[in-house]
Amino acid sequence: MSDVHVKIIMGLINSLSLMCIIVFLLSNTAIFQRTMYGESQSKWGRVFLALAFGLFGILGTYHGFPVEGAIANSRAVAVVAAGLLGGPAVGIGAGLIAGIHRYAIDIGGFTAFACGLSTALGGVVGALMHPVFLKARSRWAVGFGATVIAEGLQMLIIVILARPFVAAVSLVEKIGLPMILLNSVGVAVFVLIHETISKSREQEAAYQSELALKIAQKTLPILRQGYNKDTAAQACKIIFEEARVDAVAMTLSDKIIAHVGKGSDHHLPGFDIQTRLTMSVLESGNPGEAQTAQDIACNHLGCPLQAAIIVPLYAGDKVMGTLKLYRTKSHSITAVERRLAEGLASLFSAQLELAEKDLQEKFLAKAELRALQAQINPHFLFNALNTVVSFCRTQPETARRLLLHLADFMRISFVQNPDIVSLSKELQHVEAYLEIEKARFGHKLEVLYDLHAEDFPLPPLILQPLVENAVRHGILPQAKGGELRIAAISDAHGHTVTISDSGVGFEVNNTVASGNGIGLKNVDKRLRSLYGPEFGLSISSQLGHGTVCTVRIPRGVA
Repeated sequence: MSDVHVKIIMGLINSLSLMCIIVFLLSNTAIFQRTMYGESQSKWGRVFLALAFGLFGILGTYHGFPVEGAIANSRAVAVVAAGLLGGPAVGIGAGLIAGIHRYAIDIGGFTAFACGLSTALGGVVGALMHPVFLKARSRWAVGFGATVIAEGLQMLIIVILARPFVAAVSLVEKIGLPMILLNSVGVAVFVLIHETISKSREQEAAYQSELALKIAQKTLPILRQGYNKDTAAQACKIIFEEARVDAVAMTLSDKIIAHVGKGSDHHLPGFDIQTRLTMSVLESGNPGEAQTAQDIACNHLGCPLQAAIIVPLYAGDKVMGTLKLYRTKSHSITAVERRLAEGLASLFSAQLELAEKDLQEKFLAKAELRALQAQINPHFLFNALNTVVSFCRTQPETARRLLLHLADFMRISFVQNPDIVSLSKELQHVEAYLEIEKARFGHKLEVLYDLHAEDFPLPPLILQPLVENAVRHGILPQAKGGELRIAAISDAHGHTVTISDSGVGFEVNNTVASGNGIGLKNVDKRLRSLYGPEFGLSISSQLGHGTVCTVRIPRGVA
């Protein structure tokens, strides 16, 4: 290996080291994380990434090593990585920025046009490999291969376009192999840095989901007693200790009813709300976020609260108050804390509405209400939130849709009218549950609807336990999964709903009197108590041949 090759290799290693350090530092800034790893990537976000990667490419040019009137550089690392990580718009944009700069600068040399063109094409190569990159198990290997292609293409273009020809060939002989190998390694390292940061964020989000459920398990029994100064203060203290924020507050209407942490000397329970942002959330019903003290707009001089996420608490369709998480450092509210606050608000709203229903409808037996609430499995909630987290970065729209389904499921499960609902409302609850399960298990769960019934009234939470039982105990134990069919039909005497599955089946009589599972027993008991013994839950099943659950509702009852 000649001295020239050694100098080229050392120069490229220095350039790549500098770029990796800068990328690592930049990846830990809030603006880059929101754009690169955020839940969605807007048009302006893609523009920002194209500019950022384009500037990395320019840095690679300036930090290159002069060789025979040309530059041995790491520019390709930036433009190929841009296409792989950001997609076509980012890759092509970064390639054009770095390529045009390479052609236009004073140190262009006799390869200026060839190198400028090949840089732009490097962004195209990364963009074309983007779909393969997303599906690959070893993404670093795809990055390595894509860079080999891009750099090999650059050497070919130099030989074809650069003149004099002899000088072009001599240049490629010196810089070709070092640039192809080292820049390919550089992109592989770039991808590994990206993967490490991305996985770290996913783990943090999963931790926050688990934290939300942990807080909910401690606070929901308290809020079940009602929403007042005492219960709110206990809930705020739990959130403050578990979430490790600087302050937590809850409001009811236009009054503060609890505040724990910094600012508690002037954000006093019983006092009027002191921040304009909270009033805005109460009026609009939408979450509010503040990253500076000016955004919070507290009317107390010297308030230490510098950032906040404020989410509304609902009772039915009405905003009854807010939950607020505060920080004493500006720009410290992250997407993870935002999800934590919104998740807690959703759970709290459901529980608060349930408490209000309890007060209004005392004739409903407490034991039956607890049995209905028990249908909400904490493991299902944890798995559902983790499923949403897994989609947040790669399929944000899917994540948003699943959150809406989870919110519908929670709302109906906890606060549905305890007397009677329509078939369409009950099926809406079932559909919300099934959409989350289909996202988790994909092709293992196939759902078919065969609905030919009127929109008749029936007790709430009758169908969902049957569907959940079919999915969890019938279909999912099978490696191949199975089919769930929901059918409904009306006749002159009444209405029939059938939940059937192609699952593992089990040995059972035509009654659930001796069956396992509080859900099925509850359904059977409620049907019999409302409509008579002939209208109990009917089950037929056989090992290896699935299960059929039948619900009959007489006509003319409400």
